[in-house]
Amino acid sequence: MKLGFHVSIAGGFKKAVAEAEARHCATIQIFSRNPRGWKFGPLDEADIRAFREGIKRTGIAPVFVHMPYLPNLATSDPRLYDRSAQSLAEDLTRSERVGAGYLIMHIGSAPDRTRGLTQMTDGIRETLARVKNQVILLLENTAGAGNALGSRFEEIRTLLDQVGMPSRTGVVLDIAHAFEAGYDFRTRAAAIASLAEFDRTIGFERLHLVHFNDSKSALGSRHDRHWHIGKGEIGAGMGHVLNHPALKNIPFIMETPRTDRKEDLMNLRAAQQLIRKTR
Repeated sequence: MKLGFHVSIAGGFKKAVAEAEARHCATIQIFSRNPRGWKFGPLDEADIRAFREGIKRTGIAPVFVHMPYLPNLATSDPRLYDRSAQSLAEDLTRSERVGAGYLIMHIGSAPDRTRGLTQMTDGIRETLARVKNQVILLLENTAGAGNALGSRFEEIRTLLDQVGMPSRTGVVLDIAHAFEAGYDFRTRAAAIASLAEFDRTIGFERLHLVHFNDSKSALGSRHDRHWHIGKGEIGAGMGHVLNHPALKNIPFIMETPRTDRKEDLMNLRAAQQLIRKTR
């Protein structure tokens, strides 16, 4: 089983390798640019070459890139839609250049869910047709706050079916988001049932990554609040996810709160202890 963290690229991509090593990452997730803005600069060739060499040297794999938070392909605003599609195209290209096999995208938000899903379908299909590389786009489930799409597995399945490009699309299952959307993992029976529903609706064959986050919010709260492993509302139930036999070959990335490296190391130890304890 591969455990890793979302790692900052502050100071350059090459520094992310050292940060990943310090956290004993077997896999890694990064942003390719500022996650809270539209502007971005060109990639520095020497920096990304050093990053790629460092990843190869350490054997950290796979590498995941996460898109910024502002794009929303489900929007009815034509200007925001165009910027969002351009943002997706840019990150698909940047992901390939840094050596990442996967790009993670938040499912958008729309008051009209049917129209929003159709809009997203068009945006994804058009952009993947324009950017012809091998990067796989992964759709991440949401907690379901406000008009957010993708909190229910059925909506994700609908989006995947409408896009119809299985070799270029897949899914990230965020455990905290799923719990906050109403899927229970607190007991072994609940975890088995929720993951079985995921398999029936979407299919484990479409799952490429688990975001392994506990939740500070209650079951079904729709409030997206990640928390430390085993210390949130899911608690020891995180071990039932970690040890599910269908997920043994899936990478697990933690996006737990941190002020410095010590929290990441604490969460890594907690995950490792859950593997031993729950088996």
